[in-house]
Amino acid sequence: MSEILIVAEKPSVAATIAAALGAKEKKEGYIAGNGYLVSWCVGHLVQLAEAAAYGEQYKKWSYDSLPILPQKWQYTVAADKGKQFKILKDLMHRADVSEVVNACDAGREGELIFRFVYDVAGCKKPMRRLWISSMEESAIKAGFASLKGGKEYDPLYSSALCRAKADWIIGINMTRLFSCLYGKTLNVGRVQTPTLKMLVDRDAAITTFKKEKYYHVRLSLSGVEAASAKIHAADEAGNLKAACEAAQAVCTSVTREKKTVAPPKLFDLTSLQREANRIYGYTAKQTLDLAQALYEKKLLTYPRTDSSYLTDDMGGTAAQIAALLAGKLPFMQGADFTPEISRLLDSKKVSDHHAIIPTMELTKTDLAALPESERNILTLAGARLLMACAEPHIFEAVTAFFSCAGQEFTAKGKTMLAEGWKGLERRFMATLKKKADTEDDEENALSLDVPPFAEGQTFDNPQAAVTEHFTTPPKPHNEASLLSAMERAGNEETDPDAERRGLGTPATRAAIIEKLVKGGFVERKGKQLIPTKSGIELVCVLPEVLTSPQLTADWENNLTQIAKGNADPDSFMTGIETMTRELVSTYPFLSDKEKERFKEEKPVIGKCPRCGANIYEGRKNYYCANRDCAFTMWKNDRFFEERKVTFSPKIAAALLKDGKAKVKKLYSPKTGKTYDGTILLADTGGKYVNYRIAIQRDREVTQQA
Repeated sequence: MSEILIVAEKPSVAATIAAALGAKEKKEGYIAGNGYLVSWCVGHLVQLAEAAAYGEQYKKWSYDSLPILPQKWQYTVAADKGKQFKILKDLMHRADVSEVVNACDAGREGELIFRFVYDVAGCKKPMRRLWISSMEESAIKAGFASLKGGKEYDPLYSSALCRAKADWIIGINMTRLFSCLYGKTLNVGRVQTPTLKMLVDRDAAITTFKKEKYYHVRLSLSGVEAASAKIHAADEAGNLKAACEAAQAVCTSVTREKKTVAPPKLFDLTSLQREANRIYGYTAKQTLDLAQALYEKKLLTYPRTDSSYLTDDMGGTAAQIAALLAGKLPFMQGADFTPEISRLLDSKKVSDHHAIIPTMELTKTDLAALPESERNILTLAGARLLMACAEPHIFEAVTAFFSCAGQEFTAKGKTMLAEGWKGLERRFMATLKKKADTEDDEENALSLDVPPFAEGQTFDNPQAAVTEHFTTPPKPHNEASLLSAMERAGNEETDPDAERRGLGTPATRAAIIEKLVKGGFVERKGKQLIPTKSGIELVCVLPEVLTSPQLTADWENNLTQIAKGNADPDSFMTGIETMTRELVSTYPFLSDKEKERFKEEKPVIGKCPRCGANIYEGRKNYYCANRDCAFTMWKNDRFFEERKVTFSPKIAAALLKDGKAKVKKLYSPKTGKTYDGTILLADTGGKYVNYRIAIQRDREVTQQA
């Protein structure tokens, strides 16, 4: 009897597929039963090999070995995934396996993950493709009923392969090039570097910002304030105030506009990460990890998605989940709620996976039993589903214009007509322990209930006041705002049909931010992301082609055409190689001053008592910056070791500043006891620095050499 081998991207997906197909027998690395063998890849099981695989000359980083442009590409199995690769390879070569089904994620990267394994395993069996966006049992069965031939997806694979090779070539060559030139590891990448530039640009806008003072004159009219335009001179504002109080204000016009605020869309990964950062302060990586944990518990749908819609066949499921949430989430008690599911459905706007929503597993789950962080993310996703299918929020915006003392004044307000989804949002936000960061918008800025002003209405001698204000700099990026910026970057230049838009993918943006932090180019200060000196310097030295999102937009446009079969992969790769050669040849030489750009500034411990130069901390000592000076304080000096004292930078700084340092629990080799005392710098100008100790005991001071 022949078996069909199904290869999923992750174990959890494989388990769901196996259950839908009636395969129940768990084996090592796969699940068998009902004519199927269901296995998995564990993400990127096979990858493009490192540069060292192409020759001895590439094991060490050097400018002379660049550019590295493989002619015959090498592949490698991830070191910690060799066991699973062998299982897959053995399954592919089993005599009873008649065909292989690619059930990796429906998209470019899913195609790449499977094909790398299929090719490196040397598999020649017939291949078919499962292409589904939902892990519902009905969707899985429908997908298997309409499997397509693997060859139909060859152009998509070519597109994926071009992306992988191009990123390898640019990443490896540019990282080595600039690292060799500046003597410091400088990670350069198509996505990472433009993301860093966004942070550097924002930091520069804040640093160069000049605060300016301005004033408003405000008239009090029937309990509502009407404000003047900005006034830059204090005396001008004061004169207008006085003039207004001696004059008459006249209502010149009133406009009323009915405004509708549509419900928010369902979460894709990026919008979930943004909202979790805004409300709970979670980093993008923390949110992804929590969503993945909930997915593996079958409480949340697949998180690595860039879609904010559900497929057309999910209406019934979504309605059931909405009803379940309305009864399960505490903030919904007593809420007036009639879900409208139809606006959530649009299969044309779902590529790899549909939007993130809770699942029917909630029926048998006690939310209180979940870890708080997981419960927060699940509740957030549930609240978003309920808001997304609630009624629109409707209000009337009122703007009244007044003339007084020859100047125009404006009063704005609103009248609520239908609270709609905003009522659910208000209920949800009221349950939060901490107040979330607010998002400024026109609606929130409006005051409530403007009186019914009428054109021609007059106000004699209105009360007036002058208020002082300052212009404010842009805010530093946090993860929420940076994720939004990454998502939008280069979109104007990107083909609307491109599979990927913006910088990175929903699944990789968190890792990009973490890599920048880990590499020392960005640091976290609370929620803020601030570029370091190295990060700013890196953006300064790189050419614009590497710091602009335009490169990603150009690539995505080309890759989209390759995936459609309308462009030649070889031409794309030739362009990448040409660009790499040109970049390498542009930077053959740097001045000595330029080479020092990334040299780390060591903190000064103090001033040398012999020559006055700076003293720095080394790995084993504190040394004088003046090479002609012999002053050195060794950390392992016998004086400190005998007294069981760690010769810390704090002690060294005190000795250099005052010639003495107070230390607790000094061990005395003579008495075998510990005392609080003072170490004295007793330098005699010789090769080695001397110290003495003063111990306070019975009000007597004794000196010990």
